Amino acid sequence: MHFSEDPGIARFVPHLAATARQAGEYVWAVDAGRAPDYWFPRQCPRVLTWTDAWRVHAVEYGWLERMRTVELYAYRFDAARFRPFGEEGEGGGHAHVATETVVPLGPAERVGDLFAVHEEAGIELRVLANLWAFWDEVVASGHDFSGIRLRNALPRSVE
Repeated sequence: MHFSEDPGIARFVPHLAATARQAGEYVWAVDAGRAPDYWFPRQCPRVLTWTDAWRVHAVEYGWLERMRTVELYAYRFDAARFRPFGEEGEGGGHAHVATETVVPLGPAERVGDLFAVHEEAGIELRVLANLWAFWDEVVASGHDFSGIRLRNALPRSVE
């Protein structure tokens, strides 16, 4: 799957992502297990953590209105066109890439109310004034975690 605020993408062409930390042009996708990582406006900073029994996502208050109003769409692909990218435990293992142009299996599907999809999936959604204290707690916890678009988070609080 690939998530986008653009409902009209007819084909996905490999490109070098602006935030890439690796060389190469790819079409990026995620598997169903990591799809909830992308139930957010594209630029929304978020901290995610999970175990086999629970999952928590956190955002900052400043993103609530955008989460409420964003129109987010899911594109589905033929998995045979993709290969896993990265190693589990090294910031990878959940992403999948294609190195050739990929056409979605059908039209974009509207994700719907982002708060409702979190609730339906049993994912706790936390709203924090600032993500950094939670990020530090999650990193130290030993649980699986991910931080996405953290460069867009408010600065760390000075204590």
